[in-house]
Amino acid sequence: HVQLVESGGGLVQTGGSLTLSCVASGYTYSSYCMGWFRQTAGKEREGVAAIDSDGRTSYADSVKGRFIISLDNAKNTLYLQMNSLKPEDSAMYYCAADQGEWCRTARWSDDEWYNFWGQGTQVTVS
Repeated sequence: HVQLVESGGGLVQTGGSLTLSCVASGYTYSSYCMGWFRQTAGKEREGVAAIDSDGRTSYADSVKGRFIISLDNAKNTLYLQMNSLKPEDSAMYYCAADQGEWCRTARWSDDEWYNFWGQGTQVTVS
């Protein structure tokens, strides 16, 4: 039973930084993709960043150069370091994961490829 639990959201001023965490349990796949998505009211869920089991990363154009995704395997924890935050980054942020080698393709940003999701953590940039 895979469980993902996010934390680290909050209120931050424009230009500030925030780091989200996602602790994974029950995950034993050797080949996988873990990602961060975000969603605001009335909009579709948007892929923000992803990392595969080989450590390769992918980013949405809107966050390239500002956000960094990383994975600490020893702690089973996925991170999203967010810098130079903008009001348009405000959203509910979700951690997602699933097995497979599709992470290195454009599918990383398609939420239909992920079967495991966290409950979300709210980020508000004022």
